[in-house]
Order: sequence, then structure tokens, then C-alpha cells
Amino acid sequence: MKEFFISECSQQENKIITSSFVVASKQVKAKKNGEPYLALVLADRSGQIEAKMWDNVDDFIAIFEQDDFLKIKGLINKYKNRFQLTIHKLRRMEEADIDYTDYLPKTTKDVGELWRTLTEFVATFQNPHLKSLVELFMADAEIAERYRNAPAAKTLHHAYIGGLLDHVVSLFRSCDLMSRNYPQVNRDLLLTGAFLHDIGKIQELTYNRAFSYTTRGQLLGHMIIELELLQAKLAKLPGFPQELKTLLEHMIISHHGQYDFGSPKLPMFPEALMLHYLDDLDSKMEAMRAHFEREAELEGPWTSYNPSLGRPLLDSRKFMQGEKVPGAKSNAHEAAEDASAVAAMPAVESQTSSVPALDLDLFTEQKA
Repeated sequence: MKEFFISECSQQENKIITSSFVVASKQVKAKKNGEPYLALVLADRSGQIEAKMWDNVDDFIAIFEQDDFLKIKGLINKYKNRFQLTIHKLRRMEEADIDYTDYLPKTTKDVGELWRTLTEFVATFQNPHLKSLVELFMADAEIAERYRNAPAAKTLHHAYIGGLLDHVVSLFRSCDLMSRNYPQVNRDLLLTGAFLHDIGKIQELTYNRAFSYTTRGQLLGHMIIELELLQAKLAKLPGFPQELKTLLEHMIISHHGQYDFGSPKLPMFPEALMLHYLDDLDSKMEAMRAHFEREAELEGPWTSYNPSLGRPLLDSRKFMQGEKVPGAKSNAHEAAEDASAVAAMPAVESQTSSVPALDLDLFTEQKA
């Protein structure tokens, strides 16, 4: 049983903890004197934390790699107003010691309810071809199981078990709302594009040990996988209009919106353009929500630098509450300094009224 979760850092500040983590990132860096140290990002289902190992590093460098599970003893403290873990001892865990549910974050929402909401949306489709297509996907037991469990991304947004479904249901709500305001938009086409736009993630990503890319996902990417999945289902729907097929294919390959972000084509008709912007908006809003949640214990409203959004963030709710912010100015300045050290990254990947809304102890633990 896991003894400590990263979300509990505030309760263990300046204390020695012993617990298990999955290695999200591993780097070997050099101290000023040239000796190596380990710079890790550790994770469990509640979040991530930076960790450093300064001493006796040569004894541990080769015994583990990224995505391995480690039993660690170390000190929880703060650096630049963020929690970090200074590692004193570690060992690689054996498979039999690992309970994967402790390490993969999972949606807090009811997956069954999310799936029912999706089903209710599809039931309102007026276009019989699009309705049959989406229902065919949802009736595929293997696809449905993966769709309900897959993350929407490796790290950038909705990166948790059930994240893909959570993202798509949220996107369905936004698409439905916006289609009411723009009568020239074909609602059924827009919602079908939303259902299909990230379905390739069910094969692009693996999420048994940690979130990472499959070989197929690395080589092809989710858009190509989506075109293949679409073609396979359309082969079972004789009479599906060629024009609708072409529109859906364009929505899939253009939904990232820019060449630099992986789309070979820019959105060229209203439903494709709307899908891109609403997908991008939902992704960015979730990235902000998750960042605020990770840094909820910070005293001021400013967060650290967010690499995917390219800026530090202001929690407007904290700001409006008039909290005392002794470190806010310095936090923002530190975040700006962090920004200069972070390589440029691409932007986040990016109902009808009748549909209801979803409202082992390895070491002897010592006191610090």
C-alpha cells in the first residue's frame, strides 16, 4: 500500500517520507564541481513533483530508467515556492510490488455517466448517416472500452484515465451551444467531428504503466490512425455519402489548426474551423485548471511557468478574494525566469436542450 501521495506535500513539508513513485522523467546533470546529480520528475495518481539526488549518484544511475517504479526515502521541502523532494535513498521496485492504480491519475467523474451523456447526444442527431456512423463506433466493444479509459494526451491536457471521454463530452457541450448561435453550422457534422477528432489516441497512447506513446503512435500519430479507423467503419456502411466522408476526413486532419501544430491542412469550412477553436479552448482551459490544482498550496495567485501555455498563470479566484500575496511578485518574476530556460513548445493539442448537463516499508522512517 502506498504510504504517501504527492498531493499531501503540504502536510509533510520539511519531513522525511518513504513512498513509491513512477519516474516520469530522468536526467543526469552536472554540479558546479563536475560531479553528477539526478534530476527526476516523479509521479503518482495525485500529481507530479521534481526530485533531486545529490549524493552517491553513481551507485544509482544505472539501476532504473524512465517509467520504472521506485521506492524512495527523502525530504519534502520547498524551492522557489514549489514543493520538491530531496532523495536520500532509492531502489527499483519489482512488478509484484506495484499497484498501478496508485500511479495513473483517473477522472473523478463517473465514466458511465459520461458515456450515457455521449449516447444521449448522439440520439438527437438528425442526419441518419452520421448517427449510424457514431453508433457503430460506440457499439464496438473494444473501441468503446478504450474510449472510456484512454487519456486525451500524454501530458498537455486531460492526461488521466478517462481523459479522452471527459474531453469529448465537454467538447460536445461546447459544440452544441455554439451551433445554436451559428445556424450555418451543421450540428451533427460538428459533433461527429468532435467524436472522431482524437479517437486515434486509443491506439496512439499506452497507459498500462505510465502515459507514453506506442510504437505505432510514434510512427503514425493519431490523425493517420483516425483515418484508418474511419475507413474501416465506413466499409460497413454502404451508401454513406462520399461528400460527408471527405468532410470528416478534413476535420480530422485539420483540427490542430496550424501547420506548426501537426495539421497538414488548415480548417477550410465552418464546422472544421469551429471544431479546431473549441478543441483548443477546452484543452487550454483544462491545462489551466490542472495547473491551479497542482499548485493549490501556493500562497499567492501566481503560478509557476506553464510550458505548454508559454506563461505563468494568475488564479483569478485567489486574486479576487484579496489574499495577501507576499510572494506573488517574485513568483511571477521567477516564472518569467523559468520561461527563458524552457525550450519553445507548441500550443496545447489541442446538447441539444433535451440533453441533461453533468453537473514495504523499505527504510526506517525518521523524523526531519
